[in-house]
Amino acid sequence: MNTIEPVEADLSDNPTHALQISKVSSRNDQKDFIRLPWSIYSDDPAWVPPLLLERRMQLSPKNPYFDHAEFCSWIAYRNGLPVGRVSAQIDQLHIQRYQDNTGFFGMLEAKEDVRIFRLLLKTAENWLQEQGMQKICGPFNLSINQELGLLVDGFDTPPSLMMGHARPYYARMMEDVGYVKEKDLLAYIINSNFEMTAAANRLLSKTGSNIYIRNLQKSNFLKELDIIRDIFNDAWSSNWNFVPFTNAEFEHLGKDLKLLADEELVKIAEIDGQPAAFIVVLPNLNEVIRDLNGKLLPFGWLKMLWRLKVKFPESARIPLMGVRRRYHDSLMGAALAFGIIGAVQKPAIKKGIKEVELSWILEDNMGMRNIIESIDGKVYKTYRIYGKQMSED
Repeated sequence: MNTIEPVEADLSDNPTHALQISKVSSRNDQKDFIRLPWSIYSDDPAWVPPLLLERRMQLSPKNPYFDHAEFCSWIAYRNGLPVGRVSAQIDQLHIQRYQDNTGFFGMLEAKEDVRIFRLLLKTAENWLQEQGMQKICGPFNLSINQELGLLVDGFDTPPSLMMGHARPYYARMMEDVGYVKEKDLLAYIINSNFEMTAAANRLLSKTGSNIYIRNLQKSNFLKELDIIRDIFNDAWSSNWNFVPFTNAEFEHLGKDLKLLADEELVKIAEIDGQPAAFIVVLPNLNEVIRDLNGKLLPFGWLKMLWRLKVKFPESARIPLMGVRRRYHDSLMGAALAFGIIGAVQKPAIKKGIKEVELSWILEDNMGMRNIIESIDGKVYKTYRIYGKQMSED
């Protein structure tokens, strides 16, 4: 164990309660880091064990996120047993775009002890300050385009594909160590048999002749992937803390998209032959892997493939959706959003999908929220981003 000088080593009169923190620097360290959530959530019926292979790939140097980011991670130990973990990241694309000297923390998990949270977060803060950062924000696991936010409401239902879970005490611990809310991210749930409002139908009848909506063409997948990336980076460019996907990152994401996506559940909308909007509906893989305990061997692969191919999951998630910025705050923009959402409804029902999560949605994105709520979407989970000015310490 590569132990570094702990920020807070002795926490009580009993020396056996000392905490130590160790930088992750070996394969065994990373194994402890990845497996730590099992000790936090072992009795939580809503937790879905992540696939160990996926977590190893996420933290692999081959992840294209690391082409533009610095990263360090630590494990907190008590009496030689891991009791918490955290990472710290500096995204150079974020720094170049915002010039705000903000670094990020992520991968936060810990036992219910404010001293562990303080130790972990202080260690991350110190590392970021050594790199010249003045503010810390998170959790980002690892970037804004990946798993994001700390669950603060909606603990009684399992997380959807590529969304996080947490214990209720996490939010209290964050506040106890001086972190404050930066932004809330909302996850909506909607029944697949929703009905469009009369107003939406009138809007589509007026504008529908100008909009052509087609399926994803896997036979031309790389070109289609480039179209989706281009729309996404344009559509989201003015959003809070937005950082564009690089080509390499989106190609990396595209490997999962190609494996999981059904052509009828990915739609691209065109106006005058030009791509203007898209939507991606993915089967909720978490529904499929809940009982695999993170393992694909020896028979996990077979179970997962059988469940995806023979009995499609009854839930799905929309992780990617976008309307080009030129159409924002316009009737055509609303029509594009309603049009692509409506276009995936029939194929979703045909697949046996009963409910769909739309996430994440910024709390102040009232345009998108109004569209979702008009078709009876309900907020059922809230994820929070926390921040702290480190220069004030």
